[in-house]
Amino acid sequence: MRPLSPRSLFVSATALMLGVAGTALSTAAAQPAAGPAGARALYAPSALVLTVGPGETRAGTTAERAVTLSCAPRATGTHPAAADACRELRSVGGDFRALPSELPQTLCTREWAPVTVTADGVWDGRRVGWSGTYNNSCEMAATLGVVFDF
Repeated sequence: MRPLSPRSLFVSATALMLGVAGTALSTAAAQPAAGPAGARALYAPSALVLTVGPGETRAGTTAERAVTLSCAPRATGTHPAAADACRELRSVGGDFRALPSELPQTLCTREWAPVTVTADGVWDGRRVGWSGTYNNSCEMAATLGVVFDF
C-alpha cells in the first residue's frame, strides 16, 4: 500500500468534513431543538466579562484582572463570589451605576492612581457595555462592592 500524497489527504479530509457538516445540518433541520436548548429559552441570558485595570479611560486601560459572570439560570463563571455578585446586580436591575457600596464608612487616601473597570456582555437579554473610572482602587472597592471584588 503506497502512502497518500498531501493533496489527496487534503481532498479526503475536506470531503469528510463536508459530509459530516452536511449530515449535522440536515439532522438539525429535520429535528426540532430539544433538551438544553429548550431549557435555555426559559431564561434571559446574563453573561458578562468584568475587567479591572490601571488607567483614566476605557480606551487607555489594559485589563490587569478579568472574570466571567453568568447569572441565569444560576450564578457561574470565574468570579470568586459569583452568587453574591449576581445577587448584588439583581438588586439594582443590572444597572452598574446604581451598585450599592458595601463599605459606606471606608476611608480612602487621596492618592491619584486611576482605575478603570468595565462590564461587557448581556444582562437579562440586553446588551451591556459599561465602564467607570475611580481615583484609586480603594475608592473603586468602596463604591462597587462585591461585583468588582476579584
